Amino acid sequence: MSVSNIQDYVKWFRHSSPYINAHRGKTFVVMLPGEALTHPNFGHIIHDLALLSSLGVRLVLVHGARPQIDLRLSAEQRPPVFHRNLRITDSESLQGVMQAIGEARITMEAALSTGLPNSPMHGARIEVASGNYVAAMPHGVIDGVDLQHAGKVRRINVPQLTRALDAGAIALLSPLGYSATGEVFNLTYTDVATQAAIALKADKLLAYCDTDGVTDAQGRLVRQFTLPQCKQHLNENIGQTSELTQLALESAYLSCLQGVQRAQLVNYTTDGALLAELFTRDGQGTMVYSGHYEQLRGATIDDVGGILGLIEPLEAEGILVRRSRELLETEITKFNVLEKDGTIIACAAVYPFGQVAELACVATHPEYRKGGRAAQLLEQLERRARDSGIDTLFVLTTQTAHWFLEHGFVPGAINDLPLERQSLYNYQRGSKVFFKDIR
Repeated sequence: MSVSNIQDYVKWFRHSSPYINAHRGKTFVVMLPGEALTHPNFGHIIHDLALLSSLGVRLVLVHGARPQIDLRLSAEQRPPVFHRNLRITDSESLQGVMQAIGEARITMEAALSTGLPNSPMHGARIEVASGNYVAAMPHGVIDGVDLQHAGKVRRINVPQLTRALDAGAIALLSPLGYSATGEVFNLTYTDVATQAAIALKADKLLAYCDTDGVTDAQGRLVRQFTLPQCKQHLNENIGQTSELTQLALESAYLSCLQGVQRAQLVNYTTDGALLAELFTRDGQGTMVYSGHYEQLRGATIDDVGGILGLIEPLEAEGILVRRSRELLETEITKFNVLEKDGTIIACAAVYPFGQVAELACVATHPEYRKGGRAAQLLEQLERRARDSGIDTLFVLTTQTAHWFLEHGFVPGAINDLPLERQSLYNYQRGSKVFFKDIR
């Protein structure tokens, strides 16, 4: 490995450290379609999941098996019959469905059990737990069509799943469910994954699909959706993306709607897509986040009163520089606000100086402090700044230095500031200067 490659690796590894710490002990539900099990990248996906497990992430892995079922039933000369994208599963077909799903599950278990020397799985010793975690019920008759053994999730056995996760195992869920009367039902893997994430109050749903995520009208990757934005996209873009991506986005929306904080789409055809999504700043796919109706947006003149209400107490304490209403009105386009149900609960301003920009006037409503809003605001502002060509952010602060240090800023000097900003520096106030590379 060349010196430059080593330096790049070390830099990436260091930058991934905050994410490693953030993900440890968290519960992730991973949704893997049956198509991924036969793709050349499948081995790399397993290695990445093993790495997550070794880093202390609690994993629930839900696999699909539609292509495997199609192949099995085709060999039995049973053509697939669907209604509303649900497979009509009669008693004869159910045997083939169970065999195909069983083979898919065994494929997953075998892959997670490998540990040859000189392989990424060497020494992993992963325990895989699978069982009757999913209680199911029949779909019944829809539009006059009896779906028979096609079912839906009735309940996830959370205590049983939690015991497996507490023991350090990867919980493996197949798209089969069982009723109290001993019946077996063919489920969709998306329903199992979504309901498992909701029932476990998972920290993330990671939905593998066959694209990097959702693209806009210009073909650009949409990196994040709020819940309202995601719902709008689903309603207005039916049939505009691949089926697997559509299913992944629907599961992401439903899980976040019911309390999962974040759901991320990951491309199963791309080597390392999962690691890039979880351990880099920008990620590689589309993220849906609940936000509980909290939306970051550019400020307007109508927000001046709300912003003043946030910053005036901090100005009185000397934490922020005083701004008059008149000054705030002239600079309102530099501000962003985080709004919840019509109330501004956080704000921040960005003043660009070429490829460098000042982050100023960061404030959070007292009732929403210590809830991570300021960090959320900073994360989204950094993403917007990068998209606009800014490489570096700087702040001047008198009392909140530790918070900025905790969020990746490093001490700087007055002479490091853009010349235009140096000329405005208030030596009497004595603010400390911090910089952050956001490239």
